[in-house]
Amino acid sequence: MLRRSFFARSVHEVAPDLIGVTLLVDGVGGRIVEVEAYDGEDPASHGYRGRTPRNASMFGPPGHAYVYRSYGIHWCLNLVCGEEGVPEAALIRALEPTARVDLQRRRRRTNDARALCSGPGKLCQALAITREHDGLPLDRAPFRLDARRETPEIVTAPRIGITRATELSWRYLEEGSVYVSRGRPRA
Repeated sequence: MLRRSFFARSVHEVAPDLIGVTLLVDGVGGRIVEVEAYDGEDPASHGYRGRTPRNASMFGPPGHAYVYRSYGIHWCLNLVCGEEGVPEAALIRALEPTARVDLQRRRRRTNDARALCSGPGKLCQALAITREHDGLPLDRAPFRLDARRETPEIVTAPRIGITRATELSWRYLEEGSVYVSRGRPRA
């Protein structure tokens, strides 16, 4: 199981190391296959303009969840990295569903396994992540993060769904995974 110390590094080190890690929330989840990195120097980051009540967890200690609502519709899960007071987080964009897939299907109302967690909003719906999870430690229930058993082949690409700093290749994906969100890059 990953400890908070795993996250006490630069988000640019942590983000690729999350590919292949198993993320469970109350026993529901799967293998992380796609993440994006955001740091305090990044104009696309929620922490770029300073601390607010909405993004306070991003400035908190590493190894905690930062959950926010995107476009007023979808919850998004980020894993806080770096050091306390410095806003760095890895957005979990996609999972390969492996645990309690039946429950994920009911929550998402689909039988298509590829559509269950192939985007940050879908992932949070499938795992029932809400604002109630914001600020919670990642090494205690309801979260469980298990270290990857092997290092998958990882490719990078520009982040998606943002309008600033779009040229940065801070999106990390498991090569060949059919569970990643849109815009699958080539190796």
